[in-house]
Amino acid sequence: MAPAVATYEPRDPSRTVLYHVIADHLETFLASCEADPDAPGLPAYVQREFYDYLQCGILAHGFLRLGCDTCKHELLLAFSCKRRGFWPSCAGRRMAQMAAHLVECVIPWVPTRQWVVSVPLPLRYWMAASQDLTATVHTIIRTTIGQYYINQAVARGIERQQAHPGAVTLIQRFGSAINLNLHFHVIFLEGV
Repeated sequence: MAPAVATYEPRDPSRTVLYHVIADHLETFLASCEADPDAPGLPAYVQREFYDYLQCGILAHGFLRLGCDTCKHELLLAFSCKRRGFWPSCAGRRMAQMAAHLVECVIPWVPTRQWVVSVPLPLRYWMAASQDLTATVHTIIRTTIGQYYINQAVARGIERQQAHPGAVTLIQRFGSAINLNLHFHVIFLEGV
């Protein structure tokens, strides 16, 4: 008996409970956000995440046709949303691609340290609605941690003008329960 041949099983978010909840209630939810005079409404990027998630992996929203020249077998591969918000398949792939890029092309082969910086709840909501505020808070965080490394280097005899810290920041907008939890993951070179 010949061994079973592994076949590609395309992802299909439309089979999940999360997909059905979002598909069934998104328009009502968005309308209620708009109707509330005290609510500022959802930011545009959140609405894009929802709508792109509803199209992810659905053939009707675009696909590639892959074919084998030898056996003439064809496969339709639906486009993915390439978003990070809801669908673990796309989020995981993007996360792995970004990590590989950072390791191979950006961060030198030196010790690093990850700093996870959270902010008070009211500030999270204000930052979610304002890219300028998020950028300002990020600058304060990066400068403060960078100053720590510069001070450590100066204490070890390095001239202040020669000390330049290096960092990469990833901004995470959601917690594990898809709640708004804007916080920063900062990877600093351990030194200057």
